[in-house]
Amino acid sequence: FPSVFESFFQDIDLLQKHGINMADIKKLKSVGICTVKGIQMTTRKALCNIKGLSEAKVEKIKEAAGKMLQNVGFQTAFEYSARRKQVFHVTTGSQEFDKLLGGGIESMAITEAFGEFRTGKTQLSHTLCVTAQLPGEDGYSGGKVIFIDTENTLYP
Repeated sequence: FPSVFESFFQDIDLLQKHGINMADIKKLKSVGICTVKGIQMTTRKALCNIKGLSEAKVEKIKEAAGKMLQNVGFQTAFEYSARRKQVFHVTTGSQEFDKLLGGGIESMAITEAFGEFRTGKTQLSHTLCVTAQLPGEDGYSGGKVIFIDTENTLYP
């Protein structure tokens, strides 16, 4: 997690090390751009609309931000395929339910369970907390789980 966290939340002040002056950094902060990632997510046109930033300055800022965020951008189909090969499924504890889900709950994804009161959402969550920690196929040694109970359903 540190590399993802650090690259996403790099403070905009770090641009000084890449030749961007503090006055321009303050202009970016004044419009709510406080991270290097924020620069990457803002269009050149929007940056040029900031008072005091010329097209040349914007290009220099974008270039500096790009150097700091090297792993951002497009990925080839081969890279995507390699990442998809790392995906595994966590069993729900029910073979039939796992079949419906294509092998269980997919890793590296966010899965939402929703439904009426008393339909088994909490039971499924508790079961997944256990099964996700169990060793599995393909050398999976078990993972760590954090359960955030917002409805006071898990009693100590």
